[in-house]
Amino acid sequence: MLRLVLQSALSVLTLCGIGFCIVSIWSARRFRQSVSRQAQTGFAPAVSILKPVKGADADSYEAFRSHCVQDYSGEYQIIFGVNDSADPAVPLVQKLIAEFPARDIRLVICAEVFGNNRKVSNLIHLLREAKYEFVLVNDGDIHVSREYLSSVMSSFSSPDVGMVSCLYRGRPSDTLASELEALAISTDFAAGVLTAWFMEGGLRFGLGSTLAMGRSVLEKIGGFEAVVDYLADDYELGKRISDTGCKVELAPRIVETSIPSYSFRQFWEHQLRWARTMRISRPSGYRGLALTYPLPWSIALVLLAPGEWWSWVLFMAAAAARTFTAVGIGWLTLRDRFLFRDLWLLPVRDVLALATWIWSYAGNSITWRGEQFRLKDGRMLPVSKAHVSSHPEDSSPAPIAAHRR
Repeated sequence: MLRLVLQSALSVLTLCGIGFCIVSIWSARRFRQSVSRQAQTGFAPAVSILKPVKGADADSYEAFRSHCVQDYSGEYQIIFGVNDSADPAVPLVQKLIAEFPARDIRLVICAEVFGNNRKVSNLIHLLREAKYEFVLVNDGDIHVSREYLSSVMSSFSSPDVGMVSCLYRGRPSDTLASELEALAISTDFAAGVLTAWFMEGGLRFGLGSTLAMGRSVLEKIGGFEAVVDYLADDYELGKRISDTGCKVELAPRIVETSIPSYSFRQFWEHQLRWARTMRISRPSGYRGLALTYPLPWSIALVLLAPGEWWSWVLFMAAAAARTFTAVGIGWLTLRDRFLFRDLWLLPVRDVLALATWIWSYAGNSITWRGEQFRLKDGRMLPVSKAHVSSHPEDSSPAPIAAHRR
């Protein structure tokens, strides 16, 4: 009897996961159609780009530089912020200033700490130096195209738009864990974002790859100070702006983030950190993730009932659904050039995702930037120092589970 109940449960979970794949594929198709119909408004307001950075790697200068060569008719400035003058990113910013003397680029040392989220603490400093009404925040490892600013800022021609964000793809490094994370972004995270965008008629959250907003809207939700103790600051900013009645738009431009050379331990800590953050931020939506993993559930079903022909049919259907999802979103939508090379890792990645989801319920502690924190109501409460990572700022989000509403 127990075996039959387990078989039935795994079958239902697999079918639900296949259904989620179908919806996400359709959502991606609708997004591509909306992009093809979208015309540039020509609206190009002056904007201050705020870039809190920590550390540097081989791709950092290229990422920084991509913001200096924008085909943008409006004025813009770039303000970099670091915690101390010894940060490895400082020489790169100084080199950037020397290469682009006509570009308004500033470097701010953000010594004073305002809260547990150092990135948001730095943003409080940077906002004080911003000249313009509109501000755009993105992570230090984000690479953008020349049309990036024009694409993002033109959305503000509509007065009811409060925030604009962007989808992104990952640029993996030379480790297996880095490839797994990049694959997760293109085949899982983006699927959840696009499904939420389609099902809810727009976004209700922001993505750290791009957070563009007006200062007046930001002040209305309490400024960066309101989220300085939250780990998921991008999620919180977008949600709070959406709660004011303003729209959160998803721009048609895709950006790229560099994934560090994670060890498996660092990869696991990163995934677990964001899983627990989203579990606490939106518990009901996070519980629903159990219905979005067709491949792991179908593998478990085959192992439980290897002699049943229908278990193999469900497994093949789940594998096909996940493959079509990966191609439809990772390649057709995001143009992830690493997708087909790493597609064989999809079953491994999905099994690890389910394991992370299960283990996220085992506690509320996380490791971030070499420190231990305990999460409570989405806020970070410091516990102790942990191991210190040698990687640059670890701010590229893992697949944010709660975005699959």
